[in-house]
Amino acid sequence: SVRRHENDNGLHVQLRRTLVLANAMALSQKEADVQMMLAAQCHLGTKNCDFQMERYTYKRRNDGIFIINLSRTWDKLMMAARVIVAIENPNDIIVQSARPYGQRAVLKFAQYTGARTIAGRHTPGTFTNQTQNKFEEPRLLILTDPRTDHQPIKESSYVNIPTIAFCDTDSPLSLVDIAIPANNKGKHSIGVLYYLLTRMVLQMRGTVSPANPWDVMVDMFFYREPEEAKEQEEAEAGATDFAPTEPMIAPVAAEGWMEQPQMPFDPAAARVPVAGQWGEAPAMGGFEAAAAPVPGVPMPEYATQAAPGMDFGQQY
Repeated sequence: SVRRHENDNGLHVQLRRTLVLANAMALSQKEADVQMMLAAQCHLGTKNCDFQMERYTYKRRNDGIFIINLSRTWDKLMMAARVIVAIENPNDIIVQSARPYGQRAVLKFAQYTGARTIAGRHTPGTFTNQTQNKFEEPRLLILTDPRTDHQPIKESSYVNIPTIAFCDTDSPLSLVDIAIPANNKGKHSIGVLYYLLTRMVLQMRGTVSPANPWDVMVDMFFYREPEEAKEQEEAEAGATDFAPTEPMIAPVAAEGWMEQPQMPFDPAAARVPVAGQWGEAPAMGGFEAAAAPVPGVPMPEYATQAAPGMDFGQQY
């Protein structure tokens, strides 16, 4: 997990450097996006290639992995963004991902574009069974993986819902209207793809422009491991729990024992009580100046009476 965390941090730094380099070199939008997809390994496919995905592959490496043509990927992203913008009500768009690596990216995409999201398992009959409480009638469906999300693709074909999907080299393209060729198995790849699609949609709507750039970082679309999120929450909770609310007096240690906290010395409290009369007022001057008992003051009964059956003169 430590090595994975270091690799993730290195990839985040590489993506940020790509953005800074693109701004410094004044690259075109397409060139900067292609460099970002290269840094996130969106171009790496699998060792298998569907016959319908051959048109989107660039070549095959020596280890058998197919390389995806990112220029075609960027063109398909622009086409998908135009279709999304053509929907008047963004609430009629549903984006979903059964793959865990795409669930956070799906939620962020829905947050910034106004679409609805279904993260996790798809309930059969969501698009076809009108008696369900979760019945939906979307005008557009966006998916992360056609193989994992095969159930919503099948249901959308029954009710004529156009479908946009991110497809790897081994993904089936049946019943998919717009296939975006890219690596849909890596968490950084999925996050970058949804980030670029969201930014393109906002640019076409006029929300984002060169004068008003989008200040959202691509890290917000990346999947977070539950351990990392839990550690961050515990660190934040620990910082608040151990914050001192009231000043505390530290006890003084003497000869290895913990004693009561030191209190200021009060001469009146150090007076010696009158002999035999602990309830009387203390006398001044120490033991020598202690006065005799005051006559006429009755002693308590427990001090004058002996317990029944006891003889103080008896020898034991």
